[in-house]
Amino acid sequence: MKPSRIVAAIGAFTLLTAVALWGGSGTRQAGAPVFSGGAYLTIIKDAGGYFASRSVITLHADHTMMAVDSAEQGPTYYFSGQLGGWKPVGSHRLLGRMINFQYPMNSSGPGIARADYVINLSSDRRHVSGTITVVAFPLQEIDPFGEGGTLITTTSFEGERIDP
Repeated sequence: MKPSRIVAAIGAFTLLTAVALWGGSGTRQAGAPVFSGGAYLTIIKDAGGYFASRSVITLHADHTMMAVDSAEQGPTYYFSGQLGGWKPVGSHRLLGRMINFQYPMNSSGPGIARADYVINLSSDRRHVSGTITVVAFPLQEIDPFGEGGTLITTTSFEGERIDP
């Protein structure tokens, strides 16, 4: 390869890398503040509005999320921590989707639970509120992200940011 082609190839690679790293910033609404994530201590309320559990929801800057809940492993429900992802759908609203495993789902054995989050952020990003809709699928289900499954519950939550 001629030196001029090598320089051109390196320049093209550098440009593509810069675009890839910078890309996506254009999808943000003009003037909207960038939300880089955070961890929130929440209170989960059942469908009747009564206390169900405490949870820590962590939203990572790379758009992954996780949650741990004080009700994991029973005595009423048996499930694992939740892992998934989130995306902004406005300057103060996020949608998240996480998966956890239930032990057992019912008499047929363990299952997968999909938790769909609607997260509302306060303007200063210090407080959150929203809903969690949980749908269960058999462990062998091919696509727990599709339609179907068994609606388990829709709960509400509210909480505040955990600062170091």
